[in-house]
Amino acid sequence: MKKLALVILLIFSTAFAYAGAVTINHFQVKNNPFAENEIAIVATDTADHILENMNGHFAFSINGFDENLKFDKGTAFYHHKFPKSGFLYVKHENDNGTHATLYYVYKMSDKLIPIHISWIVLLIIPVTLVVVAYMFRKLIIVTIIILIVYIWFNYHNGLGVGTFFESIFDGLKSLFNKV
Repeated sequence: MKKLALVILLIFSTAFAYAGAVTINHFQVKNNPFAENEIAIVATDTADHILENMNGHFAFSINGFDENLKFDKGTAFYHHKFPKSGFLYVKHENDNGTHATLYYVYKMSDKLIPIHISWIVLLIIPVTLVVVAYMFRKLIIVTIIILIVYIWFNYHNGLGVGTFFESIFDGLKSLFNKV
């Protein structure tokens, strides 16, 4: 009887030893094929393959609002309608760090097209405009107008100043964490 109990204990202890924590380190935003004007968040690996073993509830922050998304076979559906095009900042924190991505969700008649916006692009556009204005003093009025239009477009489509800088700082943190 002691040997049987020892064998059962050994089997359970090895099963727990190999069970690791399931974490989402990469994800993508895609159009929800089952609902109109909604998106799906897909857990992926570094090669953008769907992690079909990803099941359960995971905490995300979407445009600053905390959401508890239920993943089933690597896909979770965000059940909020998008009435128009706009920015979507998706963030997930786990033991491995913070993983955040900025998307511009373009609404085209009956479907949504998420376009990934890199933090580098967010940083390069205003820096380039400032450098051009500094180098060519005669173009300062034009660059200021372009910069105002850029800021207005971002704000009008849901990208506030806080999210703008948070996206850039998260990108910089991830850059330095890789080194």
